[in-house]
Amino acid sequence: MINKKQKMKFVEEHSKLFGKYKSVGIIQLNGIPDRLFQLSKNKLRADTYIIVGRKNMLKRVLESNPKASKLVEYLGNTSAIVFSNKDPFELNMQFKSNALKLAAKPNQIAPQDITISSGETTLQPGKSVTELKQTGVDTQIQKGKVVIAKDKTIKKGEIITAGLSKALQTLNIKPFDVSVGPSAVFFENMVFSSKVLGITRDSTMHELNLAMQHVLAVSMAGNIVNALTINRLIAKAYNNAMYLGVECKIYDSGVVDKLLAIGSLQAKALENAKK
Repeated sequence: MINKKQKMKFVEEHSKLFGKYKSVGIIQLNGIPDRLFQLSKNKLRADTYIIVGRKNMLKRVLESNPKASKLVEYLGNTSAIVFSNKDPFELNMQFKSNALKLAAKPNQIAPQDITISSGETTLQPGKSVTELKQTGVDTQIQKGKVVIAKDKTIKKGEIITAGLSKALQTLNIKPFDVSVGPSAVFFENMVFSSKVLGITRDSTMHELNLAMQHVLAVSMAGNIVNALTINRLIAKAYNNAMYLGVECKIYDSGVVDKLLAIGSLQAKALENAKK
């Protein structure tokens, strides 16, 4: 247990970091595998500094800087403070790029459809085959090799039973992604929450494209003339006019040719019917 003097030294030394880095963030470590945290820490070592300590100690470090003290509310029971010269989005992306695949545990919820694909496996015939069959996996022995005869899918949202958990581990299927990342970052007098940090260029472009599609659909339905709809509306009006001309047999330029073509087809049909 550290004494008061050591606590004061801890806060004093780390409070100096605020003047050396542009970004200050909070990382929640609860439930994060230590190997993942160490992996992320090592990869970011060049321009990022991470301190780990008791919540009360980390709180004092943040409170030593009036601006960074806004991050105190994001501290959890097991947290770390990250100092970096990267902007919040770049920092978040680098953390997220170090995700690990984890095996499923009993009673967890499938995060997405998990498929056990058909085909040969590297398993040896024996107890594992019996265990797979007990979970509903169509397993066979063919030419001395263990083969999954038919795909089996665990649907998204389905509870993973103890048997299925063991089957997935036996087949080395790891359906869970886990990554460490900032729950909040203070940068240039603003606090960026994890929700904001999750916004990417691709997701933004996707949302913009969807919005444009909806706007275009509404404009077309309401016959609203603008730069995006003018050509489409002209084409729509032309097609409607041609359809009306043909249906009502209006002998006008452009319609006559279509009427003659229809008449020719009908004449040939009558001719063939007489034969």
